[in-house]
Amino acid sequence: MKILGINASPRASRSQTLRLVQAVLDGAESAGAEVELVDVAKLQIEYCTGCQVCYERGECITEDDFAELYQKMLESDGIVFGSPNYINSVTAQMKTMLDRMADAIHCQAFIGKYGCAVSTAGGSGADEVVEYLNGVMQTLGANTVGGIGVVLGGDPETIVPAEGRAYELGKRLAQAIETKETYPEQEKFHAEMLERMRALVTANKDRWQHEYDYWKAAGRIP
Repeated sequence: MKILGINASPRASRSQTLRLVQAVLDGAESAGAEVELVDVAKLQIEYCTGCQVCYERGECITEDDFAELYQKMLESDGIVFGSPNYINSVTAQMKTMLDRMADAIHCQAFIGKYGCAVSTAGGSGADEVVEYLNGVMQTLGANTVGGIGVVLGGDPETIVPAEGRAYELGKRLAQAIETKETYPEQEKFHAEMLERMRALVTANKDRWQHEYDYWKAAGRIP
């Protein structure tokens, strides 16, 4: 069982979000998972230009650190997204990474994976960022097991009990992977996404050869 934690705070070791991501990984590791942490802010990931070459070839024309990180995601059973709230959204580092994953959405590449999200905020919005990140995870095809949002305010000690909750979230993530847990509401969403993406890829099969071949190989197109 492999679980990948992706921290998108630019504050390196001073990051409070990092503490939550690490706590999730620690909890997952205690439940038997092999874990790895990636600091996105230390990587070179360029903006998506919307060229759609990835739809055709299955790879991006931009040579940077994204391809290696994406491969780590594909090889993982579980993924933890972590970002602080920067003006009611994720950080630029997180959004830049996510924008490079349109092909993964078309292919529903995270089907069978599980994930969760964590976020911190100075004054408000942490829960909204968690909801957004879990929504992205589901849009990619994964099931989500929950999230932790923490508003720190002026008290840095607020993070301490949140780390305990994040640790338990990590254990829950590992358990869901092990038992292949299902969630009726998410299954309904996944079924709708499959139909939507199947129709999109089929309609563009003459241009998006990679995606059409991917769906055929997965047995999702007769």
